Amino acid sequence: MNLGPLIEMSRRYGSDENYVLAGGGNTSYKENGVMYVKGSGSSLATISPEQFVAMDVAALVDIMRQQYPAAMSDDEREEVALHRMMASKLPGEESKRPSVEAILHAMFPQSYVLHVHPPLVNGLTCGKQGAAKCAELFGGEAVWIELTKPGLILSQKCDTEFCSYSQKSGKYPQIVILENHGIFVAADCVEEVDKLMSGVMSTLEAAVIEKPCFDEVPFDRSLACSAAPALRMLYSGDGMAVAVFTANKQVMDFVKDSDSFAQLIKPFSPDHIVYCKDEPLFIGAGADITAEFNRYVERKGFKPKIAAIAGLGFFALGDTMKEAIGAQTLFLDAVKVAVYAKSFGGANPLPDEFTDFILNWEVEKYRSKVSNAAGTGAGSRLAGRIAIVTGGAQGFGKGIAEAMAAEGAYLAIADLNLEGAAKCAAELNASHGSHRAIAVAADVSDEAAVERMVQETVLAFGGLDVLVSNAGVLIAGSVSDMSKEHFDFVTKINYSGYFLCTKYATEPMKIQNSIAPGYLTDIIEINSKSGLEGSNKNFAYAGSKFGGIGLTQSFAMELVEYGIKVNAICPGNLLDGPLWSDPEKGLFKQYLDSGKVEGAKTIEDVRKFYEAKVPMGRGCTTEDVARAITYVIEQKYETGQAIPVTGGQVMLK
Repeated sequence: MNLGPLIEMSRRYGSDENYVLAGGGNTSYKENGVMYVKGSGSSLATISPEQFVAMDVAALVDIMRQQYPAAMSDDEREEVALHRMMASKLPGEESKRPSVEAILHAMFPQSYVLHVHPPLVNGLTCGKQGAAKCAELFGGEAVWIELTKPGLILSQKCDTEFCSYSQKSGKYPQIVILENHGIFVAADCVEEVDKLMSGVMSTLEAAVIEKPCFDEVPFDRSLACSAAPALRMLYSGDGMAVAVFTANKQVMDFVKDSDSFAQLIKPFSPDHIVYCKDEPLFIGAGADITAEFNRYVERKGFKPKIAAIAGLGFFALGDTMKEAIGAQTLFLDAVKVAVYAKSFGGANPLPDEFTDFILNWEVEKYRSKVSNAAGTGAGSRLAGRIAIVTGGAQGFGKGIAEAMAAEGAYLAIADLNLEGAAKCAAELNASHGSHRAIAVAADVSDEAAVERMVQETVLAFGGLDVLVSNAGVLIAGSVSDMSKEHFDFVTKINYSGYFLCTKYATEPMKIQNSIAPGYLTDIIEINSKSGLEGSNKNFAYAGSKFGGIGLTQSFAMELVEYGIKVNAICPGNLLDGPLWSDPEKGLFKQYLDSGKVEGAKTIEDVRKFYEAKVPMGRGCTTEDVARAITYVIEQKYETGQAIPVTGGQVMLK
């Protein structure tokens, strides 16, 4: 069985947001009575051959055409049909779960079937005049299926409509459009599937009178950054949640007031329910976020996935970024559908009884569970923690970010070198799952830039749990040789920068603690052994680090009432890092040139001199420091400490 064309078609449509969102949609291929259909919860964009389920076509069709006892309730029939569908898998496929639409796929005699939910198509399927417009635009080329519960009932409805179509036209349908759902396209080759799908899309494009506009617009950043941490903690008081903010021109049109937002209160399709629940939360301008959130929970019995604030935008909430991004994506899809539906008689959401059915349907619960399970990082030591690492684009900071991401943290890589930060973030996303990290341009000595850094982090993830104040500079030199310009520069980055980062990082941390008293967050300064003892001909750096420990102890006393722990990690010499080993600007070269190491003739002489100072005989590594950071975060009873990680070179007294 050659699944190559099926894989290619699936990935191509699955990677195009005009057709597929949040891994949705499904595809299949039949040959010699065997059908390979997408497994439930898998993503079309990245699907592999083993994620398709091999099934007996005849057995699937028989499920739909069997006679069921009249005394059976709908739920009982669906349970029997689901059991038989699972039994239709071929030997060796027992552990897999096929798409809920497997029976429908089997009904098409064509080899290839594509089922997707394009917002343009759903503007038609969710329009009040959808059926009439479908007949007008596509004539006898498409079959319209009125709203029907999914599963066996839908399959039987389609069978009736397909037979009627065949009797009238003498052929089997290739385009099937389902009210408030999506579209099926079937053909014997991928090229014909593409031609049919393209024809549908171009016809609808020509018919729409208005298209959604997602252009950027200004919004109240301060309000968004105060709402996000509150919503995050309301969603999960233990911080295992994220809140992703969205504002654009089209969203602003819908959130300007409750009347405008009413168009989005009810869901348009099953997918919107699976990812966004049945109703978003709308919070009026100036309303109490906590009170409105709690009222929603009391009324509905569960927490909202979408929370919109009048005049601001909306937040997508979830236990993980994957879950929140899924909700964000599907809600934006609903926005598109609402706009497109204006061309087809106006929006026609799902009726309440249908919505209630989907909310409680076991198959959809399973699909949502599988779809959201991958890449959560659950069980990792920093799972769900939101962190900023300054100076994270390269070297030591990058190593810290990599270690934290490996333990499940979400990261904002902040650096003057935005290109390097973006490269680091991309690498983390490739290694640990999409949306694991973002890049932020940040000069820690610039107050406006630091405030923006924290805001970008909060808007991306919903809050802040850990600030790693790592950005720093070192310029060695004697008292006689050091210029005031160089001294001021070291102080500005290492000392003042730490203050500015702490000042703005505490804002979301305080909000989180106010919503969930007892919730702890961390500010961690990457200090130095030079903050614990003086450093010959390196006074500018040592002085800034001594000052950093003074700030750490003072911040710790002030911020403890907000559940913010403040500690410093004091590494020994990272002899293998660029700070020391760079051949042009590294400290080995600086110390050799300045004569700091008496008698040293080469860089290797300088290195050996510093290695000999360490009882453990080596320099400090990023791994050593990352372990100390994780320890500090996990420790519930330490604040105001300066923790040496020096291999015994400097010991606490």
